[in-house]
Amino acid sequence: MAEPRVPGSEGADIELPCGETVAVHDLDMGLREYECACGDDHAVVMDVHPLGRFVPEFLVEVLTETIETADEFPEFTTAHVMASVMEEFPQEVVVEDVSEDGQAGFSMVWLTDFDARRLHEVVVELVVELMDHAVSHADDEEAAAQFEQWLHEFDVPAFVDQYREEREFETEHDSAV
Repeated sequence: MAEPRVPGSEGADIELPCGETVAVHDLDMGLREYECACGDDHAVVMDVHPLGRFVPEFLVEVLTETIETADEFPEFTTAHVMASVMEEFPQEVVVEDVSEDGQAGFSMVWLTDFDARRLHEVVVELVVELMDHAVSHADDEEAAAQFEQWLHEFDVPAFVDQYREEREFETEHDSAV
């Protein structure tokens, strides 16, 4: 459990799903994965990370234009995606609100029990499920049938491999496709 920040301290510690802890100030905005003392890598996502980290920009545009949010965010964001991940994997994700820590550079951070690549697959799977649900409510049966066909042909691991290669995830300075 995170401890309260005391003025002049080095920031709060976040307890990871594995039981280890990490100091908030050991996480920077470019970090996508944390090498833990437990021997595993944990995916790191911050509210400042764009949805384009996981899916192409054209899809980000579609999601932000079509999904109406019922919270304080004016459009669909990384926070919504991570809320979906937390709903699916409540024991494997921790979240910390560090908005009161002016030195952090971000407001929310999520850390997962699985690595960044596995998180990427989970996010893509959840976005595809969201799209499938939306298409199932459409009045256009032809579009629904086309989407179902596409869904049967879509290979999530292959997509993630290709997308990560194109986004150059080898460094913290990944670039949009």
